[in-house]
Amino acid sequence: QVQLVESGGGLVQAGGSLRLSCAASGRTFSSYAMGWFRQAPGKERGFVAAIHRSGGYTHHADSVKGRFTISRDNAKNTVYLQMNGLKPEDTAVYYCAARSAWLSTYSDDYEYWGQGTQVTVSS
Repeated sequence: QVQLVESGGGLVQAGGSLRLSCAASGRTFSSYAMGWFRQAPGKERGFVAAIHRSGGYTHHADSVKGRFTISRDNAKNTVYLQMNGLKPEDTAVYYCAARSAWLSTYSDDYEYWGQGTQVTVSS
């Protein structure tokens, strides 16, 4: 069982930056691939980025590639999403998720989810 708590969301102007954090409970954090997803009003939840258990492999959605970076600190049981060059279309609730297997871009593959944190980008 893994409990996930996101933080770091907020209101930012276009072009600005935010860093999201997702703190995980339990001693087996390093056993899980981690992902970030987002859901805008009226839209389905979509993939943003994912990272392998060791942190040695990452994958980012094309829409955020070059602007967002996922990373993790297994000693702190935390995964991060550094978001630079934010755009109004990045506005969404951002969720972190854990999967006890290789990373995936499909939300249905993830077993554990946080409650989400709101990111709002003004133009």
